[in-house]
Amino acid sequence: MEFAEHIATPKLDGVILHSAFHDPVDGTLCVTGHHLILSSRKEDVQELWLLHHCIDSVEKKQNSSNSNQNGGSIILKCKDFRLIQLDISNTEEFLNVYTSIEKLSNLERPESLYPFFYRPMYNILEDGHTLFKLEIEYAKLLASEEWRISHINKNYTVCPSYSSSVIVPKSIDDDVIVASASFRDGGRFPVLSYRHDNGAILLRSSQPLLNNNNRRSRADEKMLNAILGSGKKGYIIDTRSTNYVSHCKGKGGGTEPDAHYTQWKRVHKPLDKIAKCDGSLLDGLSKLVDACNDTNCSADKWMSRLESSNWLTYVQNALNASCLVAQCLDQDGASVLVHGTSGLDSTLLVTSVAQVILNPDCRTVRGKFSKLLKSVLNSYFTGLQALVEREWLQAGHPFQLRHSKSCYSNNRSKSQQPTFLLFIDCIHQLYYQFPCSFEFTTQMLVLLFEHSYFSQFGTFLGNNEAEREIMKLSKKTTSLWSYLNRPDVLTSLLNPMYEPNKTAIWPSVAPVSIVLWSGLYLRWVINQTDTKKSLIKIQNIIDYDKNLKSKALKLRKELMDLQKEYEKLQSEIVENKADSDSS
Repeated sequence: MEFAEHIATPKLDGVILHSAFHDPVDGTLCVTGHHLILSSRKEDVQELWLLHHCIDSVEKKQNSSNSNQNGGSIILKCKDFRLIQLDISNTEEFLNVYTSIEKLSNLERPESLYPFFYRPMYNILEDGHTLFKLEIEYAKLLASEEWRISHINKNYTVCPSYSSSVIVPKSIDDDVIVASASFRDGGRFPVLSYRHDNGAILLRSSQPLLNNNNRRSRADEKMLNAILGSGKKGYIIDTRSTNYVSHCKGKGGGTEPDAHYTQWKRVHKPLDKIAKCDGSLLDGLSKLVDACNDTNCSADKWMSRLESSNWLTYVQNALNASCLVAQCLDQDGASVLVHGTSGLDSTLLVTSVAQVILNPDCRTVRGKFSKLLKSVLNSYFTGLQALVEREWLQAGHPFQLRHSKSCYSNNRSKSQQPTFLLFIDCIHQLYYQFPCSFEFTTQMLVLLFEHSYFSQFGTFLGNNEAEREIMKLSKKTTSLWSYLNRPDVLTSLLNPMYEPNKTAIWPSVAPVSIVLWSGLYLRWVINQTDTKKSLIKIQNIIDYDKNLKSKALKLRKELMDLQKEYEKLQSEIVENKADSDSS
Protein backbone atom coordinates (compact mmCIF):
# COMPACT_ATOMS: atom_id res chain seq x y z
CA MET A 1 0.00 0.00 0.00
CA GLU A 2 1.21 3.45 -0.87
CA PHE A 3 1.02 5.87 2.05
CA ALA A 4 1.64 8.84 -0.27
CA GLU A 5 -1.96 8.79 -1.47
CA HIS A 6 -3.06 9.71 2.05
CA ILE A 7 -0.61 12.60 2.44
CA ALA A 8 -1.70 15.77 0.61
CA THR A 9 0.66 18.02 2.59
CA PRO A 10 3.82 16.16 3.59
CA LYS A 11 5.59 19.23 5.03
CA LEU A 12 4.29 22.45 6.50
CA ASP A 13 6.06 25.38 8.17
CA GLY A 14 4.63 27.65 10.85
CA VAL A 15 2.69 25.01 12.79
CA ILE A 16 2.20 25.76 16.52
CA LEU A 17 2.42 22.78 18.89
CA HIS A 18 0.65 22.87 22.26
CA SER A 19 1.36 20.03 24.71
CA ALA A 20 1.45 19.42 28.43
CA PHE A 21 4.20 21.10 30.52
CA HIS A 22 5.80 22.85 27.52
CA ASP A 23 5.56 26.30 26.05
CA PRO A 24 4.02 26.49 22.55
CA VAL A 25 6.53 25.55 19.84
CA ASP A 26 6.57 27.09 16.35
CA GLY A 27 8.04 24.55 13.98
CA THR A 28 7.87 22.52 10.80
CA LEU A 29 5.38 19.66 10.66
CA CYS A 30 6.22 16.56 8.62
CA VAL A 31 3.59 13.92 7.89
CA THR A 32 5.12 10.53 7.05
CA GLY A 33 3.52 7.14 6.53
CA HIS A 34 3.75 6.28 10.22
CA HIS A 35 4.71 9.42 12.15
CA LEU A 36 3.82 13.01 12.83
CA ILE A 37 7.04 14.94 13.34
CA LEU A 38 7.28 18.56 14.45
CA SER A 39 10.59 20.30 14.98
CA SER A 40 11.69 23.91 15.47
CA ARG A 41 15.31 22.92 14.65
CA LYS A 42 16.40 24.65 17.85
CA GLU A 43 18.37 23.10 20.68
CA ASP A 44 16.63 22.40 23.99
CA VAL A 45 13.21 22.93 22.42
CA GLN A 46 10.61 20.17 22.49
CA GLU A 47 10.12 18.04 19.37
CA LEU A 48 7.17 15.83 18.55
CA TRP A 49 7.59 12.28 17.23
CA LEU A 50 4.17 10.66 17.32
CA LEU A 51 3.09 7.35 15.83
CA HIS A 52 -0.17 7.67 13.91
CA HIS A 53 -1.24 4.44 15.62
CA CYS A 54 -1.00 6.25 18.97
CA ILE A 55 -3.81 8.59 17.95
CA ASP A 56 -7.23 7.51 19.19
CA SER A 57 -9.29 10.42 17.98
CA VAL A 58 -8.75 13.49 15.75
CA GLU A 59 -10.86 16.62 16.11
CA LYS A 60 -10.71 19.81 14.11
CA LYS A 61 -11.72 23.29 15.21
CA GLN A 62 -11.83 25.63 12.25
CA ASN A 63 -11.48 29.33 12.91
CA SER A 64 -14.70 31.30 12.50
CA SER A 65 -13.75 33.44 9.51
CA ASN A 66 -14.30 32.04 6.02
CA SER A 67 -10.98 33.41 4.88
CA ASN A 68 -8.53 30.81 3.57
CA GLN A 69 -5.84 32.36 5.76
CA ASN A 70 -7.49 31.61 9.10
CA GLY A 71 -6.98 27.85 9.34
CA GLY A 72 -7.76 26.21 12.65
CA SER A 73 -6.65 23.77 15.34
CA ILE A 74 -6.29 19.99 15.19
CA ILE A 75 -6.78 18.21 18.54
CA LEU A 76 -5.04 14.84 18.80
CA LYS A 77 -6.37 12.58 21.55
CA CYS A 78 -3.93 9.77 22.11
CA LYS A 79 -4.18 6.21 23.41
CA ASP A 80 -1.67 7.07 26.15
CA PHE A 81 -4.19 9.74 27.35
CA ARG A 82 -2.21 12.70 25.94
CA LEU A 83 -3.92 15.72 24.42
CA ILE A 84 -1.95 17.53 21.70
CA GLN A 85 -3.00 20.60 19.72
CA LEU A 86 -1.63 21.73 16.35
CA ASP A 87 -2.47 25.25 15.16
CA ILE A 88 -2.32 25.73 11.37
CA SER A 89 -2.98 29.14 9.85
CA ASN A 90 -3.88 28.14 6.27
CA THR A 91 -7.33 26.57 5.92
CA GLU A 92 -6.50 24.35 2.95
CA GLU A 93 -3.35 22.97 4.60
CA PHE A 94 -5.26 22.63 7.87
CA LEU A 95 -7.87 20.43 6.21
CA ASN A 96 -5.21 18.45 4.32
CA VAL A 97 -3.31 17.63 7.50
CA TYR A 98 -6.50 16.71 9.35
CA THR A 99 -7.61 14.34 6.58
CA SER A 100 -4.16 12.71 6.40
CA ILE A 101 -4.02 12.10 10.15
CA GLU A 102 -7.58 10.75 10.18
CA LYS A 103 -6.76 8.20 7.47
CA LEU A 104 -3.26 7.22 8.65
CA SER A 105 -4.38 6.71 12.25
CA ASN A 106 -7.08 4.28 11.12
CA LEU A 107 -5.19 1.87 8.88
CA GLU A 108 -6.88 -1.51 9.19
CA ARG A 109 -4.28 -3.92 7.85
CA PRO A 110 -1.69 -4.82 10.53
CA GLU A 111 0.93 -5.22 7.80
CA SER A 112 0.61 -1.47 7.13
CA LEU A 113 1.61 -0.56 10.67
CA TYR A 114 5.04 0.64 11.76
CA PRO A 115 6.37 -2.61 13.30
CA PHE A 116 6.67 -4.08 9.80
CA PHE A 117 8.82 -1.13 8.72
CA TYR A 118 10.84 -0.51 11.89
CA ARG A 119 14.51 -1.51 11.85
CA PRO A 120 16.35 -1.19 15.19
CA MET A 121 19.58 0.81 15.28
CA TYR A 122 21.05 -1.49 17.94
CA ASN A 123 22.26 -5.06 17.98
CA ILE A 124 19.65 -7.66 18.92
CA LEU A 125 21.14 -9.57 21.85
CA GLU A 126 18.31 -12.10 21.96
CA ASP A 127 15.22 -12.82 19.89
CA GLY A 128 12.24 -11.98 22.07
CA HIS A 129 9.86 -13.77 19.68
CA THR A 130 11.35 -17.15 20.62
CA LEU A 131 12.35 -16.35 24.18
CA PHE A 132 9.45 -17.90 26.06
CA LYS A 133 8.91 -21.53 25.15
CA LEU A 134 6.88 -24.08 27.09
CA GLU A 135 9.86 -26.43 27.25
CA ILE A 136 11.79 -23.75 29.15
CA GLU A 137 8.94 -22.26 31.15
CA TYR A 138 7.76 -25.59 32.50
CA ALA A 139 11.02 -27.58 32.37
CA LYS A 140 10.79 -28.74 35.99
CA LEU A 141 7.11 -29.66 35.68
CA LEU A 142 7.63 -31.59 32.44
CA ALA A 143 10.40 -33.62 34.08
CA SER A 144 7.77 -35.16 36.35
CA GLU A 145 5.45 -38.03 35.51
CA GLU A 146 2.31 -35.89 35.64
CA TRP A 147 2.44 -33.46 32.71
CA ARG A 148 3.33 -33.39 29.03
CA ILE A 149 3.30 -31.05 26.05
CA SER A 150 0.54 -31.74 23.53
CA HIS A 151 0.82 -30.57 19.92
CA ILE A 152 -2.76 -31.51 19.04
CA ASN A 153 -3.44 -27.83 18.27
CA LYS A 154 -0.44 -27.43 15.95
CA ASN A 155 -2.72 -26.32 13.10
CA TYR A 156 -4.96 -24.29 15.43
CA THR A 157 -7.97 -26.41 14.46
CA VAL A 158 -8.85 -27.66 17.96
CA CYS A 159 -8.80 -24.16 19.48
CA PRO A 160 -8.08 -21.19 17.17
CA SER A 161 -7.19 -18.87 20.07
CA TYR A 162 -4.76 -21.22 21.90
CA SER A 163 -1.09 -21.62 21.08
CA SER A 164 0.07 -24.60 19.03
CA SER A 165 1.46 -26.36 22.11
CA VAL A 166 -0.24 -26.72 25.49
CA ILE A 167 0.55 -28.41 28.82
CA VAL A 168 -1.85 -31.25 29.67
CA PRO A 169 -1.88 -34.21 32.12
CA LYS A 170 0.19 -37.18 30.95
CA SER A 171 -2.69 -39.51 31.66
CA ILE A 172 -4.92 -37.70 29.13
CA ASP A 173 -4.50 -38.57 25.45
CA ASP A 174 -5.16 -36.18 22.59
CA ASP A 175 -8.57 -37.69 21.71
CA VAL A 176 -9.85 -36.70 25.15
CA ILE A 177 -8.52 -33.17 24.61
CA VAL A 178 -10.37 -32.85 21.30
CA ALA A 179 -13.59 -34.08 22.90
CA SER A 180 -13.18 -31.66 25.82
CA ALA A 181 -12.55 -28.78 23.38
CA SER A 182 -15.83 -29.50 21.58
CA PHE A 183 -17.59 -29.02 24.94
CA ARG A 184 -16.01 -25.62 25.61
CA ASP A 185 -16.80 -22.19 24.15
CA GLY A 186 -14.35 -21.48 21.33
CA GLY A 187 -12.63 -24.82 21.97
CA ARG A 188 -10.83 -23.41 25.02
CA PHE A 189 -10.46 -26.66 26.99
CA PRO A 190 -8.86 -26.61 30.49
CA VAL A 191 -5.11 -25.98 30.33
CA LEU A 192 -2.38 -25.52 32.91
CA SER A 193 -1.77 -21.94 33.95
CA TYR A 194 0.41 -22.31 37.06
CA ARG A 195 1.59 -24.92 39.54
CA HIS A 196 2.00 -23.65 43.09
CA ASP A 197 4.84 -24.73 45.37
CA ASN A 198 2.51 -27.02 47.33
CA GLY A 199 1.44 -28.85 44.16
CA ALA A 200 -1.93 -27.12 43.73
CA ILE A 201 -2.77 -26.47 40.08
CA LEU A 202 -4.29 -23.34 38.50
CA LEU A 203 -6.24 -24.04 35.29
CA ARG A 204 -8.14 -21.82 32.89
CA SER A 205 -10.74 -22.48 30.20
CA SER A 206 -13.93 -21.04 28.71
CA GLN A 207 -17.48 -21.86 29.75
CA PRO A 208 -18.99 -25.26 28.92
CA LEU A 209 -21.54 -25.44 26.12
CA LEU A 210 -24.75 -26.94 27.46
CA ASN A 211 -27.11 -27.06 24.52
CA ASN A 212 -29.87 -29.62 24.19
CA ASN A 213 -27.67 -32.23 22.54
CA ASN A 214 -24.63 -31.70 24.72
CA ARG A 215 -25.60 -31.75 28.38
CA ARG A 216 -22.29 -33.19 29.58
CA SER A 217 -18.83 -34.24 28.39
CA ARG A 218 -17.27 -37.31 29.94
CA ALA A 219 -13.97 -36.34 28.33
CA ASP A 220 -14.02 -32.93 30.01
CA GLU A 221 -14.92 -34.53 33.34
CA LYS A 222 -12.12 -37.09 32.94
CA MET A 223 -9.59 -34.37 32.14
CA LEU A 224 -10.44 -32.25 35.18
CA ASN A 225 -10.63 -35.20 37.58
CA ALA A 226 -7.28 -36.50 36.33
CA ILE A 227 -5.70 -33.23 37.43
CA LEU A 228 -7.19 -33.54 40.91
CA GLY A 229 -6.52 -37.21 41.51
CA SER A 230 -8.81 -39.54 43.42
CA GLY A 231 -10.39 -38.27 46.61
CA LYS A 232 -9.24 -34.66 46.21
CA LYS A 233 -11.43 -31.60 45.89
CA GLY A 234 -11.01 -28.53 43.74
CA TYR A 235 -12.71 -25.20 43.07
CA ILE A 236 -14.29 -23.81 39.91
CA ILE A 237 -14.13 -20.01 40.17
CA ASP A 238 -16.71 -18.61 37.76
CA THR A 239 -16.11 -14.92 37.05
CA ARG A 240 -19.82 -14.37 36.35
CA SER A 241 -22.83 -13.79 38.59
CA THR A 242 -25.52 -16.47 38.79
CA ASN A 243 -27.88 -14.16 36.87
CA TYR A 244 -25.38 -13.77 34.02
CA VAL A 245 -24.79 -17.55 34.00
CA SER A 246 -28.54 -18.02 33.56
CA HIS A 247 -28.44 -15.57 30.67
CA CYS A 248 -25.57 -17.54 29.11
CA LYS A 249 -27.53 -20.79 29.49
CA GLY A 250 -30.23 -19.29 27.33
CA LYS A 251 -27.63 -18.95 24.60
CA GLY A 252 -26.18 -22.45 24.92
CA GLY A 253 -23.53 -21.72 27.53
CA GLY A 254 -23.56 -22.04 31.28
CA THR A 255 -21.42 -23.73 33.89
CA GLU A 256 -20.40 -27.24 34.87
CA PRO A 257 -23.33 -29.41 36.12
CA ASP A 258 -22.74 -30.24 39.80
CA ALA A 259 -23.95 -33.80 39.31
CA HIS A 260 -21.11 -34.58 36.88
CA TYR A 261 -18.32 -32.61 38.59
CA THR A 262 -18.68 -33.99 42.10
CA GLN A 263 -15.03 -33.34 43.02
CA TRP A 264 -15.36 -29.65 42.22
CA LYS A 265 -17.05 -26.89 44.19
CA ARG A 266 -18.25 -23.91 42.18
CA VAL A 267 -17.85 -20.35 43.51
CA HIS A 268 -19.05 -17.22 41.72
CA LYS A 269 -16.91 -14.05 41.85
CA PRO A 270 -18.83 -11.72 39.55
CA LEU A 271 -16.79 -9.71 37.05
CA ASP A 272 -19.74 -9.47 34.68
CA LYS A 273 -18.83 -6.18 33.01
CA ILE A 274 -15.44 -7.63 32.07
CA ALA A 275 -16.67 -11.10 31.13
CA LYS A 276 -19.46 -9.67 28.96
CA CYS A 277 -17.19 -7.29 27.07
CA ASP A 278 -20.18 -5.02 26.60
CA GLY A 279 -18.35 -1.70 26.50
CA SER A 280 -18.85 -0.87 30.19
CA LEU A 281 -15.16 -1.13 31.08
CA LEU A 282 -14.08 1.22 28.28
CA ASP A 283 -16.89 3.63 29.15
CA GLY A 284 -15.61 3.65 32.73
CA LEU A 285 -12.08 4.40 31.55
CA SER A 286 -13.41 7.18 29.33
CA LYS A 287 -15.22 8.78 32.29
CA LEU A 288 -12.10 8.45 34.43
CA VAL A 289 -9.80 10.06 31.86
CA ASP A 290 -12.28 12.87 31.16
CA ALA A 291 -12.42 13.61 34.89
CA CYS A 292 -8.61 13.58 35.10
CA ASN A 293 -8.35 16.05 32.23
CA ASP A 294 -10.85 18.47 33.75
CA THR A 295 -8.66 20.60 36.00
CA ASN A 296 -11.38 23.18 36.67
CA CYS A 297 -13.97 21.06 38.47
CA SER A 298 -14.41 21.29 42.26
CA ALA A 299 -13.14 18.65 44.67
CA ASP A 300 -16.69 17.36 45.31
CA LYS A 301 -17.41 17.19 41.58
CA TRP A 302 -14.09 15.42 40.97
CA MET A 303 -14.81 12.77 43.62
CA SER A 304 -18.29 12.26 42.22
CA ARG A 305 -16.96 11.79 38.68
CA LEU A 306 -14.25 9.41 39.89
CA GLU A 307 -16.85 7.30 41.68
CA SER A 308 -19.28 7.30 38.74
CA SER A 309 -16.55 5.98 36.42
CA ASN A 310 -16.52 2.74 38.52
CA TRP A 311 -12.90 2.18 37.45
CA LEU A 312 -11.57 1.69 40.97
CA THR A 313 -14.48 -0.67 41.65
CA TYR A 314 -13.42 -2.76 38.65
CA VAL A 315 -9.88 -2.84 40.04
CA GLN A 316 -11.12 -3.79 43.50
CA ASN A 317 -13.34 -6.60 42.19
CA ALA A 318 -10.53 -8.01 40.03
CA LEU A 319 -8.16 -8.04 43.01
CA ASN A 320 -10.82 -9.62 45.19
CA ALA A 321 -11.40 -12.49 42.75
CA SER A 322 -7.65 -12.98 42.29
CA CYS A 323 -7.09 -13.11 46.05
CA LEU A 324 -9.75 -15.81 46.37
CA VAL A 325 -8.01 -17.92 43.72
CA ALA A 326 -4.66 -17.38 45.41
CA GLN A 327 -6.12 -18.31 48.79
CA CYS A 328 -7.59 -21.56 47.44
CA LEU A 329 -4.22 -22.52 45.97
CA ASP A 330 -1.96 -21.41 48.81
CA GLN A 331 -3.94 -21.82 52.02
CA ASP A 332 -6.38 -24.60 51.08
CA GLY A 333 -3.88 -26.44 48.88
CA ALA A 334 -6.72 -27.00 46.39
CA SER A 335 -6.52 -26.86 42.61
CA VAL A 336 -8.61 -24.21 40.85
CA LEU A 337 -10.25 -23.88 37.44
CA VAL A 338 -11.05 -20.28 36.43
CA HIS A 339 -13.40 -19.37 33.62
CA GLY A 340 -15.94 -16.78 32.61
CA THR A 341 -17.63 -16.86 29.23
CA SER A 342 -15.10 -16.88 26.40
CA GLY A 343 -12.04 -17.21 28.65
CA LEU A 344 -10.37 -14.27 26.89
CA ASP A 345 -10.76 -11.45 29.40
CA SER A 346 -11.85 -11.88 33.03
CA THR A 347 -10.32 -15.38 33.13
CA LEU A 348 -6.85 -14.20 32.06
CA LEU A 349 -7.09 -11.17 34.34
CA VAL A 350 -7.74 -13.31 37.43
CA THR A 351 -5.23 -16.09 36.70
CA SER A 352 -2.41 -13.63 35.97
CA VAL A 353 -3.01 -11.37 39.00
CA ALA A 354 -3.24 -14.46 41.24
CA GLN A 355 0.22 -15.51 40.05
CA VAL A 356 1.69 -12.10 40.86
CA ILE A 357 0.27 -12.46 44.37
CA LEU A 358 1.65 -15.98 44.87
CA ASN A 359 4.78 -16.29 42.77
CA PRO A 360 7.71 -14.02 43.71
CA ASP A 361 9.30 -14.63 40.31
CA CYS A 362 6.33 -12.88 38.65
CA ARG A 363 7.30 -9.79 40.64
CA THR A 364 10.65 -9.66 38.85
CA VAL A 365 11.42 -8.63 35.30
CA ARG A 366 12.75 -11.97 34.12
CA GLY A 367 12.54 -14.39 37.01
CA LYS A 368 15.14 -15.86 39.33
CA PHE A 369 18.21 -14.67 37.43
CA SER A 370 17.12 -11.16 36.58
CA LYS A 371 18.23 -9.23 39.67
CA LEU A 372 21.90 -9.22 38.79
CA LEU A 373 21.24 -9.63 35.05
CA LYS A 374 23.00 -12.97 35.13
CA SER A 375 23.04 -15.29 32.17
CA VAL A 376 21.12 -12.88 29.97
CA LEU A 377 20.86 -15.30 27.08
CA ASN A 378 20.24 -18.59 28.86
CA SER A 379 18.29 -17.86 32.03
CA TYR A 380 15.08 -19.47 33.31
CA PHE A 381 12.25 -17.10 32.48
CA THR A 382 9.40 -16.78 34.96
CA GLY A 383 9.23 -13.00 35.42
CA LEU A 384 6.62 -10.43 34.44
CA GLN A 385 7.59 -10.63 30.78
CA ALA A 386 7.03 -14.38 30.73
CA LEU A 387 3.71 -13.94 32.56
CA VAL A 388 2.46 -11.48 29.93
CA GLU A 389 3.67 -13.74 27.14
CA ARG A 390 2.16 -16.89 28.65
CA GLU A 391 -1.09 -15.64 30.18
CA TRP A 392 -2.03 -13.00 27.61
CA LEU A 393 -0.26 -13.39 24.26
CA GLN A 394 -0.02 -17.19 24.03
CA ALA A 395 -3.36 -17.54 25.83
CA GLY A 396 -5.07 -15.70 22.98
CA HIS A 397 -6.16 -12.37 24.43
CA PRO A 398 -7.27 -10.50 21.27
CA PHE A 399 -5.04 -7.45 21.62
CA GLN A 400 -5.60 -6.15 18.12
CA LEU A 401 -9.35 -6.30 18.53
CA ARG A 402 -9.46 -4.98 22.11
CA HIS A 403 -6.92 -2.18 21.59
CA SER A 404 -7.83 -0.87 18.14
CA LYS A 405 -9.67 1.97 19.88
CA SER A 406 -9.45 3.44 23.36
CA CYS A 407 -11.26 5.86 25.64
CA TYR A 408 -11.25 8.96 23.40
CA SER A 409 -12.63 7.35 20.25
CA ASN A 410 -16.19 8.07 19.11
CA ASN A 411 -16.15 5.00 16.88
CA ARG A 412 -15.45 2.35 19.48
CA SER A 413 -17.42 -0.86 19.64
CA LYS A 414 -18.20 -3.43 22.35
CA SER A 415 -15.30 -5.60 21.17
CA GLN A 416 -12.84 -2.95 22.41
CA GLN A 417 -12.00 -3.26 26.09
CA PRO A 418 -9.02 -2.30 28.32
CA THR A 419 -8.80 -5.63 30.17
CA PHE A 420 -5.01 -5.65 29.94
CA LEU A 421 -4.84 -2.12 31.40
CA LEU A 422 -6.96 -3.36 34.30
CA PHE A 423 -4.39 -6.13 34.85
CA ILE A 424 -1.58 -3.55 34.78
CA ASP A 425 -3.49 -1.38 37.27
CA CYS A 426 -3.96 -4.37 39.60
CA ILE A 427 -0.19 -4.89 39.62
CA HIS A 428 0.20 -1.19 40.40
CA GLN A 429 -2.12 -1.62 43.40
CA LEU A 430 0.05 -4.51 44.62
CA TYR A 431 3.16 -2.39 44.03
CA TYR A 432 1.63 0.50 45.99
CA GLN A 433 1.02 -1.76 48.98
CA PHE A 434 4.29 -3.74 48.68
CA PRO A 435 6.80 -1.33 47.04
CA CYS A 436 9.86 -3.33 48.08
CA SER A 437 8.58 -6.67 46.74
CA PHE A 438 8.82 -5.75 43.05
CA GLU A 439 12.08 -5.76 41.13
CA PHE A 440 10.75 -3.33 38.52
CA THR A 441 9.33 0.17 38.85
CA THR A 442 5.89 1.27 37.70
CA GLN A 443 7.59 2.69 34.60
CA MET A 444 7.83 -0.90 33.39
CA LEU A 445 4.06 -1.18 33.74
CA VAL A 446 3.52 2.08 31.86
CA LEU A 447 5.70 0.81 29.01
CA LEU A 448 3.70 -2.42 28.78
CA PHE A 449 0.46 -0.44 28.67
CA GLU A 450 1.74 1.87 25.93
CA HIS A 451 3.25 -0.82 23.72
CA SER A 452 0.10 -2.93 23.94
CA TYR A 453 -1.77 -0.09 22.19
CA PHE A 454 0.86 1.35 19.83
CA SER A 455 4.44 0.32 19.23
CA GLN A 456 7.36 -0.01 16.87
CA PHE A 457 7.52 -3.65 17.97
CA GLY A 458 5.37 -6.53 16.75
CA THR A 459 4.80 -8.27 20.09
CA PHE A 460 1.19 -7.18 20.61
CA LEU A 461 0.02 -7.33 16.99
CA GLY A 462 -2.63 -9.88 16.09
CA ASN A 463 -5.29 -11.52 18.24
CA ASN A 464 -3.66 -14.88 18.81
CA GLU A 465 -0.68 -17.03 17.87
CA ALA A 466 -2.38 -18.32 14.71
CA GLU A 467 -2.72 -14.79 13.32
CA ARG A 468 0.85 -13.95 14.29
CA GLU A 469 2.07 -17.00 12.41
CA ILE A 470 0.17 -15.95 9.29
CA MET A 471 1.69 -12.45 9.51
CA LYS A 472 5.14 -13.98 10.16
CA LEU A 473 5.74 -11.53 13.00
CA SER A 474 8.79 -13.41 14.30
CA LYS A 475 10.58 -12.87 10.98
CA LYS A 476 9.25 -9.49 9.91
CA THR A 477 9.16 -7.50 13.17
CA THR A 478 11.28 -6.88 16.25
CA SER A 479 10.09 -8.07 19.66
CA LEU A 480 9.45 -5.68 22.55
CA TRP A 481 11.29 -8.15 24.82
CA SER A 482 14.43 -7.82 22.66
CA TYR A 483 14.41 -4.11 23.44
CA LEU A 484 13.46 -4.28 27.15
CA ASN A 485 16.09 -6.92 27.88
CA ARG A 486 18.97 -4.79 26.67
CA PRO A 487 21.08 -4.23 29.82
CA ASP A 488 20.98 -0.42 29.54
CA VAL A 489 17.18 -0.44 29.23
CA LEU A 490 16.60 -3.13 31.83
CA THR A 491 18.69 -1.45 34.50
CA SER A 492 16.72 1.79 34.04
CA LEU A 493 13.53 -0.08 34.97
CA LEU A 494 14.81 -1.70 38.16
CA ASN A 495 13.36 -0.71 41.52
CA PRO A 496 16.09 0.65 43.83
CA MET A 497 14.06 -0.37 46.91
CA TYR A 498 13.66 -4.00 45.83
CA GLU A 499 14.21 -6.65 48.49
CA PRO A 500 13.46 -10.21 47.33
CA ASN A 501 10.37 -11.52 49.08
CA LYS A 502 9.88 -15.27 48.68
CA THR A 503 6.42 -15.31 50.24
CA ALA A 504 2.98 -14.47 48.86
CA ILE A 505 1.82 -10.87 49.18
CA TRP A 506 -1.74 -10.50 50.46
CA PRO A 507 -3.14 -7.08 49.57
CA SER A 508 -5.93 -5.24 51.30
CA VAL A 509 -8.90 -5.05 48.94
CA ALA A 510 -10.90 -2.66 51.13
CA PRO A 511 -12.16 0.35 49.13
CA VAL A 512 -9.92 2.70 51.13
CA SER A 513 -6.86 0.71 50.01
CA ILE A 514 -7.54 1.07 46.26
CA VAL A 515 -5.84 4.20 44.90
CA LEU A 516 -5.94 6.12 41.65
CA TRP A 517 -2.74 5.60 39.70
CA SER A 518 -1.66 9.21 39.28
CA GLY A 519 1.55 8.18 37.53
CA LEU A 520 -0.54 6.92 34.62
CA TYR A 521 -3.92 8.66 34.52
CA LEU A 522 -2.68 12.06 35.69
CA ARG A 523 0.80 12.11 34.16
CA TRP A 524 -0.23 14.60 31.45
CA VAL A 525 -2.07 16.73 33.99
CA ILE A 526 0.28 16.74 36.99
CA ASN A 527 3.97 17.06 36.21
CA GLN A 528 5.77 13.88 37.30
CA THR A 529 9.24 15.48 37.33
CA ASP A 530 9.41 15.64 41.13
CA THR A 531 8.49 11.97 41.40
CA LYS A 532 11.27 11.06 38.98
CA LYS A 533 13.73 13.22 40.90
CA SER A 534 12.68 11.49 44.12
CA LEU A 535 13.40 8.08 42.59
CA ILE A 536 16.83 9.30 41.51
CA LYS A 537 17.51 10.55 45.05
CA ILE A 538 16.38 7.23 46.50
CA GLN A 539 18.68 5.41 44.09
CA ASN A 540 21.59 7.68 45.05
CA ILE A 541 20.94 7.15 48.78
CA ILE A 542 20.77 3.38 48.33
CA ASP A 543 23.95 3.39 46.23
CA TYR A 544 25.64 5.52 48.88
CA ASP A 545 24.45 3.11 51.59
CA LYS A 546 25.81 0.16 49.61
CA ASN A 547 29.17 1.91 49.20
CA LEU A 548 29.32 2.65 52.94
CA LYS A 549 28.49 -0.99 53.74
CA SER A 550 31.15 -2.12 51.32
CA LYS A 551 33.71 0.21 52.90
CA ALA A 552 32.66 -0.95 56.37
CA LEU A 553 33.18 -4.59 55.38
CA LYS A 554 36.56 -3.73 53.93
CA LEU A 555 37.57 -1.85 57.08
CA ARG A 556 36.40 -4.74 59.28
CA LYS A 557 38.52 -7.12 57.26
CA GLU A 558 41.53 -4.81 57.55
CA LEU A 559 40.89 -4.51 61.30
CA MET A 560 40.75 -8.29 61.66
CA ASP A 561 43.99 -8.64 59.69
CA LEU A 562 45.67 -6.00 61.87
CA GLN A 563 44.34 -7.72 64.98
CA LYS A 564 45.83 -11.02 63.86
CA GLU A 565 49.12 -9.31 63.03
CA TYR A 566 49.10 -7.60 66.43
CA GLU A 567 48.46 -10.89 68.22
CA LYS A 568 51.23 -12.51 66.22
CA LEU A 569 53.67 -9.73 67.19
CA GLN A 570 52.62 -9.99 70.82
CA SER A 571 53.25 -13.73 70.72
CA GLU A 572 56.69 -13.19 69.18
CA ILE A 573 57.57 -10.57 71.84
CA VAL A 574 56.57 -12.98 74.62
CA GLU A 575 58.63 -15.80 73.08
CA ASN A 576 61.68 -13.54 72.61
CA LYS A 577 61.43 -12.34 76.21
CA ALA A 578 61.19 -15.92 77.46
CA ASP A 579 64.25 -16.89 75.41
CA SER A 580 66.28 -13.94 76.77
CA ASP A 581 65.28 -14.70 80.36
CA SER A 582 66.30 -18.37 80.03
CA SER A 583 69.67 -17.43 78.59
